[in-house]
Amino acid sequence: MLYDAYELQKSMLAGASAWANFSAGLLNNPANPFAYFGGGPIVASALEVFAHAAAPRGKPQFALDFTTIDGRQIEVHEEVVLRKPFGQLKRFVREGVEGGPKLLIVAPMSGHYATLLRGTVGRMLPFADVYITDWRDARNVPLADGCFDLDDYIDYVVEFLAAIGAEGDARPHVLAVCQPSVPVYAAVALMNADQHPNRPRTLTMMGGPIDTRQAPTAVNTLATERPHSWFEQNVIATVPATYAGAGRRVYPGFLQLAGFMTMNLGNHMISHWEMFKHLVKGDGESADATMRFYDEYRSVCDMTAEFYLQTIHTVFQDHSLPKGTMTHRGRPVDPAAITDTAILAIEGEKDDISGLGQTRAALDLATALPADMKHYHMATNVGHYGIFNGSKWRDQIAPVLEQWIARFD
Repeated sequence: MLYDAYELQKSMLAGASAWANFSAGLLNNPANPFAYFGGGPIVASALEVFAHAAAPRGKPQFALDFTTIDGRQIEVHEEVVLRKPFGQLKRFVREGVEGGPKLLIVAPMSGHYATLLRGTVGRMLPFADVYITDWRDARNVPLADGCFDLDDYIDYVVEFLAAIGAEGDARPHVLAVCQPSVPVYAAVALMNADQHPNRPRTLTMMGGPIDTRQAPTAVNTLATERPHSWFEQNVIATVPATYAGAGRRVYPGFLQLAGFMTMNLGNHMISHWEMFKHLVKGDGESADATMRFYDEYRSVCDMTAEFYLQTIHTVFQDHSLPKGTMTHRGRPVDPAAITDTAILAIEGEKDDISGLGQTRAALDLATALPADMKHYHMATNVGHYGIFNGSKWRDQIAPVLEQWIARFD
């Protein structure tokens, strides 16, 4: 019922958005006298803000067609290296450029598409041969393709690293952004224990919930103040018949988005008020910048119920990894097995999703790793999103990552 009600609301808002967009265009038409006086510009701006907020959204494009290397503009195209039911390994091929460190960026499976890391990929393209985990919207995966849980996530990471290793340098580098820090850390521990030929040379984690007992945030509190059964009964829904994954139990992306929006509702309201004022003034460039951000931010996808519920239990309620009780298909995950994968932990000083110390805990857990293969970097005056996107990521954080990779490549 929850998903069906949302679909009905989305359909109604889509029609209202189309009408609002049409009306805004009519009021802004140079041939319309109301475009120059009275309340025309104000009404048109209000309609445009509503139309943008209510418009339905699908999966965005990376649209990274070029990069600049040594002052030269290099064409970039996307290539699918390995396709799996719940995600694919995508490579950003730089035309005519050979070599460079091979870097797998593991995108969060937390309600947004991998394109949320467009800025992360774009910044690393001049430096590295970049791959990314392009996760699939669970509502579009048929039931015949089976389930996908935290154990499967770890398997995918191992398989993707092996696929990259088969294409050149046997030991690539891996960057986990936020949510995937735990499963990627587990995958690296298992690969080190097995002396897997494609175990990564370096592992970088940014704003990841390795130990959520450290400086718990509102996200952590929400996960711990309610029993596991509450999440299963209240936030899990069934995909409607209109999608390929009809009948699959999922944690809907629209619920995840609602949670994120509610956490910083005041900031989002101010952003839309500023967008409205820019439109009234005719400052389309500033308004477009805000619209582009929300086009990405509001593009959400579903997670399988089994992955979401297992993550809630393992990462946020039981703290299995830092307590040494985490397993992968019955096999213990031992951070002490990491002996030759260098680890870089990056945190944002003002991160309200993963508090200070949660990612740094990964360094303490890797007890057998030499001290000179561990490094911690705190980005001052940076929030969660700013760790991997924006000017501070490009100018202050990415150079630290590049130096770390170059040191061990």
